[in-house]
Amino acid sequence: MLTKLQNNDFANIVGGRRSVRNYDENIKISRDELREMISEASSAPSSANMQPWRIVVVDTPEGKEKLKPLVQFNTLQNDTSSAMLLIFGDTESYLNVEDIYNEAVRQGKMPADVRDKQLKQIMDFFPSLPREMRIEIAKIDSSLFAMQLMLIARAHGYDTNPIGGFEHDQLAETFEIDKSRYVPVMILSIGKAKEEGYESIRLSSDKITFWR
Repeated sequence: MLTKLQNNDFANIVGGRRSVRNYDENIKISRDELREMISEASSAPSSANMQPWRIVVVDTPEGKEKLKPLVQFNTLQNDTSSAMLLIFGDTESYLNVEDIYNEAVRQGKMPADVRDKQLKQIMDFFPSLPREMRIEIAKIDSSLFAMQLMLIARAHGYDTNPIGGFEHDQLAETFEIDKSRYVPVMILSIGKAKEEGYESIRLSSDKITFWR
């Protein structure tokens, strides 16, 4: 993936952001390539490397029919995209941290004593956090993953659109995800744009930066 990014003008990947609504329905991204892009995006940073992002890939007509009532203002993306990626945050991602850190030790990326120290700190801290704080952490980390996935998709030659307008309270249950544990973060539509869409305007750096 790094080679792909190096072989592209980075400005062409992130610049000129357009809001894609209508995709070419004849373009179907294979599940193997979707898996590849998700894997590449999973190098995104996260708190204590707990990687709380979870993705439900909706790429079948049946799945899209289930999703359609939940995205009333984004049905065109749902109907025409190659897939709709439902991104959730795991509020109990600390349950996987021992496996992650053990694998890091096995691969020689972390000393065993460092693993033991960090595991104790994490398990002493994260499980006792208020649910609201665990939700916030999961959403922030999963948003980093989502942004990276959008860049990865662009490098693969595809277009994406982040969607926040959906029925947040129904998404998990509709797709048989434990709503007490997993919180919806956003939906990404992905495919090849049929229409470029309008180019959005960005505030200048002087408007958004404060120097002290």
